[in-house]
Amino acid sequence: MSSADSVQGLESWHAALHRLQESATPHALASVIGAAGSTPREPGAKLVVTGTEVIDTLGGGHFEQQVIETARRHLAATPVAAGTYLEAFALGARSGQCCGGFVHVLLEVFVGAESHLTLFGAGHVGQALVELLAPLPWRIDWYDSRPDAFPLQDGHDGYPARVRPMVLFPGAEGMAQAVTMIPSGSHVVVMTHDHAQDRDLIATLLSRDNPGGEALASIGLIGSKSKWASFRSRLIAAGFDDATLARVHCPIGLGSTASKRPREIAISVAAELLARQRLMTGPTQRGVAPKALRNAFTPSERIENDAVDKIPARKS
Repeated sequence: MSSADSVQGLESWHAALHRLQESATPHALASVIGAAGSTPREPGAKLVVTGTEVIDTLGGGHFEQQVIETARRHLAATPVAAGTYLEAFALGARSGQCCGGFVHVLLEVFVGAESHLTLFGAGHVGQALVELLAPLPWRIDWYDSRPDAFPLQDGHDGYPARVRPMVLFPGAEGMAQAVTMIPSGSHVVVMTHDHAQDRDLIATLLSRDNPGGEALASIGLIGSKSKWASFRSRLIAAGFDDATLARVHCPIGLGSTASKRPREIAISVAAELLARQRLMTGPTQRGVAPKALRNAFTPSERIENDAVDKIPARKS
């Protein structure tokens, strides 16, 4: 284990999982699910790995280091891909250990946050939208130019760490700074208390989201069709073309609602965001391939201790 690793000796693996999920930190859970011969730990032993932390243990030694390195290869991918992988390790002389056993490890990689939302506006609808999305594995960067607009001012207790209230500094420079910080692939929703601020934000977002820049997943604007018609005419006068303006979805929300209740509007907006996320995700890997599981667990031939060294060790 490198000196750069932070080993959380007093934290359990399940406490670490909760902490990392709440903070949307990419991480991997390694579980011993099968063992033959002499092995450092029994099936059920678990280890949590991040880019800088190792929590709990699979027994230490070269085997554990191989597991850590394998997990970090997945975590170092750009972007990190969630998935489940079955890894096999022989613990003989070729792997640098003398246990003489054989271990199957299930490696579960978590991306930290399944999606990213940048929300401008901490009014009634904004607060209701965050309350709806906060339990989901989304990272939310939440901006408002009024620092006292955010609820739960005392440390923002009640929201997971992946929900980050942030001050939007007024003026073109402050907006440009906030928009520059938005990661590519993020959904953006604009619903501030000020129509002029909404319009300036949309213009700044569209200036950033061009073919030469980093694309955003979607841009949504709260309001009516008449509000968008007014914005659109001004944006065209500012030099934006129809194709660029088509990037903005206004009014945002899945289906129309006659109600003006903030929570109902927030539900409609959340439904659209979730629907867009499903379209972006597409087909994903669903666990370990059945053939790999059959090969791992079908009792075709027992591996005796004196024969384990004949099985090639997984190289890091």
